[in-house]
Amino acid sequence: METAALLVTASLFGGMVLYSFGFAAFLFSSLPAETAGPLLRRAFPHFYLLVIGASLLAAGLLIRIDPLSAGVMTAIALTTVPTRQVLMPAINAATDRGQGTTFKYLHGLSVLVTLGHIIGTAIVLARFL
Repeated sequence: METAALLVTASLFGGMVLYSFGFAAFLFSSLPAETAGPLLRRAFPHFYLLVIGASLLAAGLLIRIDPLSAGVMTAIALTTVPTRQVLMPAINAATDRGQGTTFKYLHGLSVLVTLGHIIGTAIVLARFL
């Protein structure tokens, strides 16, 4: 169980870091903004589903080993749901309406949420040491 929990948590951490800092930057440096933006818009719902599923799986695997870590992973899953269902559509709507200030604020909020998730997952990983 512990090995599986470690692998799932580490995979989630790596996936979030790669997606957040690698994939998005790569798209915008490789494609025109009018192509990269819609592609990211289509990819983010899948990213958030991955975060929700992997964090819930990790929480289930951790519950008997480290209840505190299981709680952190559960919190990540629970905070990803409104990020996917409410915040992401609001960001898209602000983009569609040309509301640059609103977009910057909401996007900044989504970045903070994702950084919080990455930090939370890193803390869980550190507890394995």
